[in-house]
Amino acid sequence: MPGFARVGDFCPKGACADYGKRQGEHQKKTVKCGKTKAGRQRYMCRTCGGTFTATKGTIFYRRRTPEDKIIETLALLAEGNRISSLSRVKGHKEDTILAWLRDAAEHAETIEEELLARYRIERGQLDSLWAYVGNKGEKKATQRAPKAANSGVPH
Repeated sequence: MPGFARVGDFCPKGACADYGKRQGEHQKKTVKCGKTKAGRQRYMCRTCGGTFTATKGTIFYRRRTPEDKIIETLALLAEGNRISSLSRVKGHKEDTILAWLRDAAEHAETIEEELLARYRIERGQLDSLWAYVGNKGEKKATQRAPKAANSGVPH
């Protein structure tokens, strides 16, 4: 079994003729092509000439916040902390934390492995985190039973 694909093993650009085609070491179509200002590895596809970074396709793509800070914030949310509290303590906007949550939901398996390994989060806490992510933004009012009319007669 060849193992998991890594960044740089294929071109992630949809318009490229080699899109999604995994290449071996002897036929490498993507090569390292410098680094970004933030120090992230950049790659170039020899087929289409397009460039992409090592974080392409992850929740860290185009984020200015360090990866460990994002993961730590997600771990604190899994622990039951509120977004408003984390916003005050960590100094990130609530909308930013919500965007991290939405992106994390798209990459749930990878995020779960990281949270379970590094932060000793339990499975139940992760389940509540994903339930929280799924319900965020939806305002659901609970229906109350109508009260019986008070006729003024004692029961």
